[in-house]
Amino acid sequence: MTPRDEIRTNEVAVAPPVPGDAGLVFVGRIATPWTERTDCPRQGRLDGPDCRIEVFEPWVAALDGIGRYERLEVLYWLHRSRRDLVRQSPADDGATRGTFALRSPVRPNPIGTAVVRLVAVDGPFLTVRGLDCVDGTPLVDLKPDRTLFVPLAPPQPGDFETGPAASAGRPA
Repeated sequence: MTPRDEIRTNEVAVAPPVPGDAGLVFVGRIATPWTERTDCPRQGRLDGPDCRIEVFEPWVAALDGIGRYERLEVLYWLHRSRRDLVRQSPADDGATRGTFALRSPVRPNPIGTAVVRLVAVDGPFLTVRGLDCVDGTPLVDLKPDRTLFVPLAPPQPGDFETGPAASAGRPA
C-alpha cells in the first residue's frame, strides 16, 4: 500500500466533483487491531481477529434480531482513502486497471464492505471476525449476509423474474 497522496507509475487521478447528491449518516464506529492502512489485511478473513462494532443511539434498537445470523455484511466508510484515482496499479508495476475493476479502498465513494462472522452481541456492541479496516472506521450500515437471509415481507413480482431484462428505455 502506498502513502495516501502518492501516484504510482501510469495511475490516473481526476478532480472529483463536489459531493452533493446524497446524505450519509454514520451509525457507529469500528474498533480493530490496526491503526494504519498498511497494517490492515487486504481482505478480511472469517477466522481473523476479534473486532468490535459500536452502534450509536438512536440506532441501537435496529440491532434487535441481529443475533439470529451467523454472518453479517458490514458497510463502512474508508475515511483515510483518497477518492480521485480512476486507474490504479495495485502491483506497482506500471500495469493499471480501472478502479471499478478492483477491490481497492481508493474509490470515488470509499465504501468498504465485508462479510463477517458474528461472535457476540452485547447491547450496542457486536464482536465480529472478518474485517479489514483501520481502528476508528465509521460504520455506514449492517445487514444479514444475503446468502442467509430469507425476506420476511410478502413476495413481489420482481422476486420471480429470471433471465435477461431490459432497463427502462434501454435495450438489454
